[in-house]
Amino acid sequence: MKKVISTATAPAAIGPYSQAILINGNMLYASGQLGLDPKTGNFPSADVTEQTEQVFRNIRAILAEAGMEMKHIVKTTCFLADMADFAAMNQVYEKQFEGDFPARSAVAVKTLPKNGLVEIEIVAIKD
Repeated sequence: MKKVISTATAPAAIGPYSQAILINGNMLYASGQLGLDPKTGNFPSADVTEQTEQVFRNIRAILAEAGMEMKHIVKTTCFLADMADFAAMNQVYEKQFEGDFPARSAVAVKTLPKNGLVEIEIVAIKD
């Protein structure tokens, strides 16, 4: 069974997609999250560290709406506008998880929506 996950505590979709889809109550596919503040719709700054921190606040909000936590994430895909920002993004990233890290891909892309610096999508499974 498929359920659309939507919360006002994460940025609204800026296109024809859902924030996340929950399958059978235990598998979550979340759309890529930019570092947008859900209250203002803007980036907190032009700093990749601050944008990555906001990305994870947004991810946590979506997980909470689905009844999940960070420990349920099994896969992430990180998109960077500039691979030179990888180390700064990674410093924030590694602080988000306790215990085992999820599988991850990280790629540089030409541009991100709204000219963001980082976007992260997740897959989470609740036992």
